[in-house]
Amino acid sequence: MDLGELFTLEPHGSDTLVGVGPRYPWGGLFGGQIVAQALRAASATVEADLAPHSLRAYFIRRGDHTEPVRYEVDRIRNGRSFATRRVVARQAVGAILNLEASFQRPEPADDHQNVPMPDVVSAEDLPEQENWTNTVERRDVPPASLARPAQGRGRVAAWMRVSDPLDPDDDLLHRCWLAYIADDMPTESVRQSMYERDAPGVDLDTWWGESFGVSLDHSVWFHRPVRADRWHLYDVTCHTFVGARGLVVGHVFSNDGVHVATITQEVLIRHQRAASADSGDGAPRPDR
Repeated sequence: MDLGELFTLEPHGSDTLVGVGPRYPWGGLFGGQIVAQALRAASATVEADLAPHSLRAYFIRRGDHTEPVRYEVDRIRNGRSFATRRVVARQAVGAILNLEASFQRPEPADDHQNVPMPDVVSAEDLPEQENWTNTVERRDVPPASLARPAQGRGRVAAWMRVSDPLDPDDDLLHRCWLAYIADDMPTESVRQSMYERDAPGVDLDTWWGESFGVSLDHSVWFHRPVRADRWHLYDVTCHTFVGARGLVVGHVFSNDGVHVATITQEVLIRHQRAASADSGDGAPRPDR
């Protein structure tokens, strides 16, 4: 599947659109893809001069790559400056995602960037690396070079961009891709925070292999224009972990230091050792 197909949704009745996705290495669909397609579906029901400024999505069930996904849009409100939409993504099993998005008309106002871009090695100075999808390039910032955050732990950062050029005039497409990419790192941050606290000295890959993780929700605030086919720094940190849920907060910066978006996500992490103590079978609990 090429980049154009991923965000091409077909109308299927009133305020309903249908999309498809590839099979990812772990099987099933990628949550970021479903979020981005849901945002695309919501955008199809608002006026052209309205741009998405925020979204909040809840992951309900794992998506099946062998089935299309129906995006049912509810027009919650049309105001003078803002519009609100709710989207339910469905497959044969039922709802797999619920998303709400808010849209705003452009308006003049002061622009204050209060979060500076961290001083990290540039993408061009990092080696190329394999990624789990050929649609997105990724170059990890070495963990040892990252300062410990003032709040939280488990800080991870990476430069990422869409692999092929995108239409520079399609602002919505670039925001959809940012929403897609932003789902890539939060689970790593939570696992890294748990590892730093509980398993220093243990082989990280082994420790990660003994845990099970899924995204519970995904939020994005779009602050400034973004070009998803250019390098952006995704810098994320786990702020707390409780009830098997880790909360991650991240900032996205363009290559020239502009803070373009903020992301948050809550991730469910269950360690097989804990599951074994509870159930006696050592199996993770993917049914949540």
